[in-house]
Amino acid sequence: MPLPLYLLALVVLAMGTSEFMLAGLLPDIAAELDVTVGTAGLLTSAFAAGMVVGAPLMAGLARGRSGRTGLLAFVVLFLAAHVVGAVTTSFPVLLATRVVAALANAGFLAVALTTAAALVPAERKGRALAVLLSGTTVATIAGVPGGALLGALFGWRAAFWAVALLCLPAALGIVRGVPASPAPEDGAAGPALRAELARLGSPRLLLVMLLGALVNAATFGSFTFLAPLVTGTTGLGGLWLPVVLVHFGAGSFAGVTVAGRLADRRPGLVLAAGGPLLVLGWPVLAVLAERPLAVLFLVFLLGALSFAVGATLITRVLYEAAGAPTMAGAFATAALNTGAALGPLVAASTLGTAAGDRGPLWASGLLVAVATAVALACRTALATDNRVFS
Repeated sequence: MPLPLYLLALVVLAMGTSEFMLAGLLPDIAAELDVTVGTAGLLTSAFAAGMVVGAPLMAGLARGRSGRTGLLAFVVLFLAAHVVGAVTTSFPVLLATRVVAALANAGFLAVALTTAAALVPAERKGRALAVLLSGTTVATIAGVPGGALLGALFGWRAAFWAVALLCLPAALGIVRGVPASPAPEDGAAGPALRAELARLGSPRLLLVMLLGALVNAATFGSFTFLAPLVTGTTGLGGLWLPVVLVHFGAGSFAGVTVAGRLADRRPGLVLAAGGPLLVLGWPVLAVLAERPLAVLFLVFLLGALSFAVGATLITRVLYEAAGAPTMAGAFATAALNTGAALGPLVAASTLGTAAGDRGPLWASGLLVAVATAVALACRTALATDNRVFS
């Protein structure tokens, strides 16, 4: 894999830390800004919603411009949003900074996905995507637990400052290592924007995007509310939360690594094995949530399965959107973050029910069950391209 791909992964590490770190900070943010934990969860949904809107918008604006310039601009905007978020005392302002940061993240990721695909041969898109997404999984292993630890020791604002500082070497890496503009795959000018957007009329593309969104909704729905589960139902102290997050991150790294090996050649194997296990896994975690050892094991396993299945589906989005070289990354980003926006909203609605802190886990199991049912019902349509489920 080329060096610029790893530099892009470094930026994804910084942005992934920001996106995921709220899972360990929501209780403290809610207490300091005088809102409920469920309301604080809107910070995650606002970030994801900003990415859904921002992915196609920012990718469209970046068309025809230097890839390196666009990527650098998005990183600087992301940094500025975190500085404002770190100093504000207003929840609405903090919510607004999350939307701005999301727009920057969306623009970066949409361009980075396209850049990554252009840096490798066409048949290695899955491997390239795995390297890029490894930045997110490393964030869940090191960055997110680190943010939770900073929050526990110095307050949640310290985590925002840490993300802002992490953006500085990432920006330098872009300037020094990323080509100004990746070479087109076929050496010719790309299609018009209208032609690329017309790819959204493909039923198979929309179906794979839907499946990716549902699986990611399940992942974010439970991950966003792990903190109250771990410190409440499981009965572990706040300093144990980074340990649980490390387990999730280690699992996600293992899952995306496996997906990178199989998503190009055997995607059906990942989906057929991982989907049903996720349907069972989230409810099992809900049932065993009072047992710390079971929680540690299952969080690792579910992190692995969630990222393996999710990354495989997003790779299929890139394949299905091959006729939209500059917007394919935006389609993939939109699919990921539609789920990330809806998941916490669905999960938050369960917190006030009899299920309590376990509610998000039951909701995640239901979301994956819906995805599995849709996939089975539409298997014939998906199988017309034997690379989707074979």
